[in-house]
Amino acid sequence: MVTDLKAPAFDYVSMGFYTFDCLAWPFSHMPEGAGTLLVDDYTLAVSGAAGTAAIAAAKMGLKTMAVAGVGQDLMGDWVLQRLAYFGVDTAMVQSQPGWRTSSSMVTTRMDGSRPALHLRGATKDFFVADTDIAKVTNTKVFHAGGVGLMEAMDKGQTAKVMQAAKANGAITTVDVFAGSPADLSAIAQVLPYTDYFMPSIEEAQALCGRSDHADTAKFFLDMGVKACVLTLGGEGAYYHDRDGVSFKVPAYDIKVKCTCGCGDAFNAGFAVGLVKDFDPETRVRFAQATSALNATGLGSQAGVESFEHTLNFMKTTGAKA
Repeated sequence: MVTDLKAPAFDYVSMGFYTFDCLAWPFSHMPEGAGTLLVDDYTLAVSGAAGTAAIAAAKMGLKTMAVAGVGQDLMGDWVLQRLAYFGVDTAMVQSQPGWRTSSSMVTTRMDGSRPALHLRGATKDFFVADTDIAKVTNTKVFHAGGVGLMEAMDKGQTAKVMQAAKANGAITTVDVFAGSPADLSAIAQVLPYTDYFMPSIEEAQALCGRSDHADTAKFFLDMGVKACVLTLGGEGAYYHDRDGVSFKVPAYDIKVKCTCGCGDAFNAGFAVGLVKDFDPETRVRFAQATSALNATGLGSQAGVESFEHTLNFMKTTGAKA
């Protein structure tokens, strides 16, 4: 069934990795024995490659749907409440007896880095049935965040959903969880249906074994993606598409508090740029601004307020030297 391309139900559907995070700042060292380290700030956040993106996109005005799994536990209840607070549609968030919500304890250092403890949870369990594919692909932009972590979906169903999204006229974006070439098989299935492939440079290079940005992008272009957008952390972002357009956007000059969710916030900013029909460079600059704002607060999306706030930040904040 092909949906009405003139009136998709959503601007943005974000499917995949949603996690409950508790974060403390600043973390300097692990106390010995049963000691206690006093911190200045502590918060809770919905995070993950799809969760951060969903809330950040909703904050910036996109009508957003979450597609994920959570446990029947306190963390899952809180995730659903927080998504609803920001206006994210949770009708396609699944929960089953015995599932545990994907959860992390994040200790953030003064430099923004963040060692963490993680429970994998229901991200590996949820599954979009064939009968629900039309519902989750009725959107302007469809995002799969956390390919490689969605154990049940990564066996072919994510690719099937993305193929349907493309057939329905959606623009597709993908972010991944990858640490070695062994992760490529699950990710390769979705690439022919991916318009914008947006991994971190570390993940992209772990998958393909290449070091040059252009060579890394070409590896994934040859696997079927329309464009490769590599997030480079403090170095900004690199864009390279099938038409030969390539450029690098520097990071913004900010005081970093927490880098948790920066790449995922980038995905949301990029989606906003797609919906707003920004040109490629403005789109990447806006995505980079969203990522930078995320880094100014503790916890995913903390520094992201609204579309207008992000746009003003993009126009008025200088690049990192």
